[in-house]
Amino acid sequence: MIIFQLALLPWDRGLFLLIEVVGMKEKLKQLKEEALQALSAVETASELEALRVKFLGKKGEITAILKQMGSLSAEERPVIGQLANEIRAGIEDAVGQKSEALASEGLSKQLTSEVLDVTIPGKEYTIGRRHPITIVLDEVKEIFIGMGFDIAEGPEVELSLYDFDRLNIPATHPAREWTDTFYIKEDESVHLRCQTSPVQVRVMENKQPPIRIISPGRVYRKDEVDSTHSPMFHQIEGLVVDKGVTMADLKGTLNLVVSKLYGEDCKTRFRPHHFPFTEPSCEVDVQCVVCGGAGCKTCKQSGWLELLGAGVVHPKVLAGCGIDPEVYSGFAFGIGLDRMTMLRFGIDDLRLLFENDLRFLNQF
Repeated sequence: MIIFQLALLPWDRGLFLLIEVVGMKEKLKQLKEEALQALSAVETASELEALRVKFLGKKGEITAILKQMGSLSAEERPVIGQLANEIRAGIEDAVGQKSEALASEGLSKQLTSEVLDVTIPGKEYTIGRRHPITIVLDEVKEIFIGMGFDIAEGPEVELSLYDFDRLNIPATHPAREWTDTFYIKEDESVHLRCQTSPVQVRVMENKQPPIRIISPGRVYRKDEVDSTHSPMFHQIEGLVVDKGVTMADLKGTLNLVVSKLYGEDCKTRFRPHHFPFTEPSCEVDVQCVVCGGAGCKTCKQSGWLELLGAGVVHPKVLAGCGIDPEVYSGFAFGIGLDRMTMLRFGIDDLRLLFENDLRFLNQF
């Protein structure tokens, strides 16, 4: 086998290198033209990125040509390198300009699609407000706090021990009938409280006099729904226990509260009554705000509206809570907060307070 070995003469090698350099220059210029032409057709950022990687990436077209520079002479490498850098810079500038153009175009489309007509009236949001019962409750709290009272709370599901027995209410009392009270257990030991008086008992069991508290909250009785009654309503019970407390202190306290709520001219009436947990006992009426005392359906033609029951705390109640009735005395009262609200704002129907009619509630 005969092997022929060809050797390039010096002038042949120079011609070969010259041809290669010329070819690389033409290829670089051609790549620039292709890149610029491809850029003109780009419409999205993802297409632009793909084009940039194709021509300028680590494995791109220009990088592939630069890898061939190893075969060039020392004199030709700077020439090709400079040309390659110029073309790379030109393509990068064109890519940057195209990127800005696409961003501007995208923003313009977004602004056009999300245009906001500032002349269109905005949405009206209803601002909530306090319920009339809450308004009056806050006023009452402020009055009693100003007189040195504390606020006490208790459970709405109550034991009969606290709601009846400790309050000296006998087993034969009408309030303990199933027709009057919402019992939860068949043995009548647990029920929805029918007054907030058990809170007073719980306080007296855990605190020694002097005691000055009010206990507002929801209570439940099987009352018919009409203009003045509801199975669920609100009460504010009050209790004062100290040395030397009399009926006169009770009357002065209640008259002050009424005058603060309804004005100095508001008339009150104290009527003798009977409650098992107070002795003596009374009921307090205020002049009807609807008819001014002339008589109407709200006051049942009497000219007066019953506001609360009160009296001097019964000695048996004090003793049952561990307080010596020979040393201490006190008074207690239970105010119907809903009726107070009706009097405060001249409302003639209790049901309006629970119907959630915005036409009514927005007046306050």
